[in-house]
Amino acid sequence: MAVVAENLLKSGEVSAMIRQGFISSPRLSPASSPPPKLPATASGSSEASAFPSPLRPSFPAPRTTTLFEMMAQEGAPLRPPMRTQQHDLQERIAAVLASKGPSDLKLSVSSSNGMRIRMAAHRRVLTARSRFFAEKLAGICGRTSSRPVVVEICECDDAEVYVEAVGLMYSDDLRRMLAGEDVEKVLGLLQVSVDIKFDEGISACLDYLEAIPWSEYEEEKVTSIIGKLHIQQLSEPVREILQRVSVEPSSFANADSIFLGIFDGILQSKDKKARRDMKTLISSLLKEDVNHSNAQYNKLDVSKESLYYLCHKCLDHLMQLFSEAANVECLGDRASLMNEVAREADNVQWLVDILINKRIADEFVVLWGDQRELSTCHSKIPCMYRFEISRITAQLFVALGRGQILVSKDAKISLLRTWLEALYDDFGWMKRACREFDKKMVEDGLCATILTLPMVEQQSILLRWSDCFLSNGDNCPNMQRAFEVWWRRAFVRQYTGDPNNSQLQNVVSDDHT
Repeated sequence: MAVVAENLLKSGEVSAMIRQGFISSPRLSPASSPPPKLPATASGSSEASAFPSPLRPSFPAPRTTTLFEMMAQEGAPLRPPMRTQQHDLQERIAAVLASKGPSDLKLSVSSSNGMRIRMAAHRRVLTARSRFFAEKLAGICGRTSSRPVVVEICECDDAEVYVEAVGLMYSDDLRRMLAGEDVEKVLGLLQVSVDIKFDEGISACLDYLEAIPWSEYEEEKVTSIIGKLHIQQLSEPVREILQRVSVEPSSFANADSIFLGIFDGILQSKDKKARRDMKTLISSLLKEDVNHSNAQYNKLDVSKESLYYLCHKCLDHLMQLFSEAANVECLGDRASLMNEVAREADNVQWLVDILINKRIADEFVVLWGDQRELSTCHSKIPCMYRFEISRITAQLFVALGRGQILVSKDAKISLLRTWLEALYDDFGWMKRACREFDKKMVEDGLCATILTLPMVEQQSILLRWSDCFLSNGDNCPNMQRAFEVWWRRAFVRQYTGDPNNSQLQNVVSDDHT
């Protein structure tokens, strides 16, 4: 067994570990005697040995069994050294390069992070495939003193990708070699191929990028890197690749008509689930555009004019449906019309939500406050059919209470006078029929909106609400918080803006507590 261990030691597999000080050599530190004590200098160092040992602690260390002893006594197998990705790459590329016979060129590639990979390459292959190597090796003799030419590539961005690109030069089917690779790696190979003027590699990488699907992350990488390849002969292949993401100039002029076509198709759809899914998708995309702060994108968006055109179209249709429903006596026909009313009301809610998110809903508050004829027809339809209309009003009050819509007091007063009674009437139905209806959010929005009005308007609205609440209880919105604030303004913390004015005008800065 000692003979086997000695042979392993001679093979050099353990020598690296010995040189680095991880284990002690049986020749330098025999097992039969402890290591010699070396006299220390003033600085704590010693020069008595040509093979410096690792730093030792100041106190005596217990004697440990050497690897040589363990192998000799127990026959323990030597653990193979850990393989790294670099080793695997080097072996794989070496096998490819060896297929061309004996080498006549040593290629060494190093990167800025300290990685170095050496290969036995072939001058005829590199000069035939790469114009860079052909230029650099021109005039250099193939062999000098029976030693191959040594070429060093220093400070490259990625030594592994560079080596992979060299490996591609030895392949007769580059397309097959790239199949299955990820986009980021091929982009790296493309950049190296451009640097070393490896034309076939460039074409293969561009063909790959044109054929392979990209993720959105990869798309940004591709467009960024491909766009920087300012090489005349590559302009056409690059244009073919970027057609996937390039927008024609004519699209800018037609963007609004495209948006209108998409929106109109959604609003007219009869399939409830498909309509809901597409509304959710478009809303999320529009919110993403609003929140996207990257200035490099020249974003196209649906215009305010288009959105209000669709709002007017939906309101006109609602008015038509309500007029027809009010004059229909057959319950079956009325139910069919009311289904259309519910769909159109849902469409308006969706459009209003987009307007609110874009902070351009102020004109709709005025527009909705002017729908007095629609409000009159609304009162003639049973609650079970009309409550979806009141959800539009509730939606506006929530946004007004949060400060997402900024309008004048006149616009708010018009909105309240036209639709507040209808909201009172439909509130109970909205609570029971709409799972997503947030009662408290609507009540808070109402309170906040009312408290921004002059005291005379607050008094008129809240006294009427008091009567409604006493008659209907929980089927009426609870606006006690607004009532409390109005009461304190009117009777406790009085502020008289005009001493000669006998009307209640108690307006103070209030913390709503």
